[in-house]
Amino acid sequence: MDMDDELCLCFHVRKRKVVNFVRVERPSVASQLSECGGAGTGCGWCRPFLKRIFVSATAGAIDDLPEAVDYRSNRQTYIDNGKGTPPAS
Repeated sequence: MDMDDELCLCFHVRKRKVVNFVRVERPSVASQLSECGGAGTGCGWCRPFLKRIFVSATAGAIDDLPEAVDYRSNRQTYIDNGKGTPPAS
C-alpha cells in the first residue's frame, strides 16, 4: 500500500495521514487512531491495519500492509460476509 492510498475506506483517510498522526500526536494506544479523521470507526475493516501501523511506528519498523487493490477487494468480501457495515453515504 502506498502512502496516498486510502486506509480507512469508510472515511477516506489515507495511509499518509495516519502515519503522520502517529508520528506527530504519539498516541499511547492504537484505538486513539480513531481521532485521525474517524479512522476505524466505520465498518471495522481497517482496525487491524491501523494497529499494524501503530505497532510498526512504536517499534521503529516498516509496516507490511497489502497492496491497495487487494485491500479494497478483501474489504468488499468482509462487507459481503456481513462482518461490517459501512456508514451511510
